[in-house]
Amino acid sequence: MSGSIVLRGGTVLTVDGAHRVLPGEDVLVTGGEIAAIGPALDVPAGTEEIDATGGIVLPGMIDTHRHLWQTAMRGYGADWTLTQYFVWYYLEWGKVFRPEDIHAGNVLGAWEALEAGVTTTVDWSHGLQTTQHADAAADALEAVPGRFVLAYGNIQDAPANWTGTPEFRDFVTRRTGGDLGFQLAFDVTGDPAFPEKPAFEVARELGVPVTTHAGVWGATGDDGIRLMHEHGFMTPETIYVHSASLSADSYHRIAATGGSASVSTESEQSAGQGYPSTWALRQYGIPVSLSMDTSVWWSGDLFSAMRTTLGADRSREHLEAQAKGETVTHAALRAEQVVEWATRGGAAALGRSDIGSLEVGKKADVVLLKNDHSPVSFPLLNPYGHVAFQAQRGDVHTVLVGGRVVKRDGRLVDVDLPAVRREVESTVEYLRAQLGEEAWAKGMNPDIPETKILDNPYTYTTYHSDTTHGG
Repeated sequence: MSGSIVLRGGTVLTVDGAHRVLPGEDVLVTGGEIAAIGPALDVPAGTEEIDATGGIVLPGMIDTHRHLWQTAMRGYGADWTLTQYFVWYYLEWGKVFRPEDIHAGNVLGAWEALEAGVTTTVDWSHGLQTTQHADAAADALEAVPGRFVLAYGNIQDAPANWTGTPEFRDFVTRRTGGDLGFQLAFDVTGDPAFPEKPAFEVARELGVPVTTHAGVWGATGDDGIRLMHEHGFMTPETIYVHSASLSADSYHRIAATGGSASVSTESEQSAGQGYPSTWALRQYGIPVSLSMDTSVWWSGDLFSAMRTTLGADRSREHLEAQAKGETVTHAALRAEQVVEWATRGGAAALGRSDIGSLEVGKKADVVLLKNDHSPVSFPLLNPYGHVAFQAQRGDVHTVLVGGRVVKRDGRLVDVDLPAVRREVESTVEYLRAQLGEEAWAKGMNPDIPETKILDNPYTYTTYHSDTTHGG
């Protein structure tokens, strides 16, 4: 075998600067890079051929904010508010997670991302109470054949504390500089004393980006942005997660300093960080990438992120127009834009010009959407609309990362899912024992607030016939 792979005859969404859509063309991968794109390509002898006819070939998707360590608790917090999430993870039970529990969540979440065509994931890992936890997180990411960025954080301690320890410096020396990307992940509370300043200084010294939850209602807001800006810590590499409840002044500061926003629409519209912010970010010219946040609540794929983002943005547009007695006749946000945010937008946020689009010479992170067993796979009329509104993880036929096939014919390859399951089950069993059955059940089933039904002046009464009506 030459090590080459060609995907034949698909509709190729290059997501390049020219926004080329190439029906019925081939993508040749050689040596981990994209070697050629075109119709009926001549390929080296021994090249593996994958029939992409009737399918869509697009760049691997990029998630810029996912708490992988929480994946072992999949769906547990489906009915939470943001307050309940904070209480459970930040105040009560997040501190009982052991290094092996971080490992279990990361392994499961990393494979989950790949299975859905997400080839690069930022692990917003704010459960790293010790460097043993951090080593467990890194070990898990390095064991899975995707691209990952470890965004190191610790919600149980102040950023200035954990970034200043010898143990943290030792971890950075031992575990960074290779294929695993690295960021610092912490939030800015808005305290006028700016206690996060030493952590920003560490990031600057190490030459690594900061990713921060900004514009989260009741938690992080305009004061934090102002402090970052006044102290010179807003850079083009900074990723502002959510950015959902900020003022015009904060958006201007982000735009002026070249930062980008990671929008987790499922999260914002359900948990309450603020209205999903793409409607505002577009006004200020702030670059956008997409993320799914955490599987303790929501889906683990960017198809859901794309369609919920389109829905939320358009809903806001209609709502504001109708409040003024107007009608929206042309949607401003298009399917093509959210597909770009899910791919090239993520690459730009991470400073990776070598991924995020299908172009000759770039890394061969490639996804084929094809499902011959589904009636939803045809007709293929609007490729961007198909990706954003019709496709789902079950339609991900093939995934390549750096030219390596990690999913083939709809199934992950070289993965021991039973072993992953056993590891996760061990973590669930441990956490359930730590909480006790009462707390476990209460955490998963928060109280339902009382609802008052408004009096209805048009309530029907029983009709009684009379002689006038022939009764």
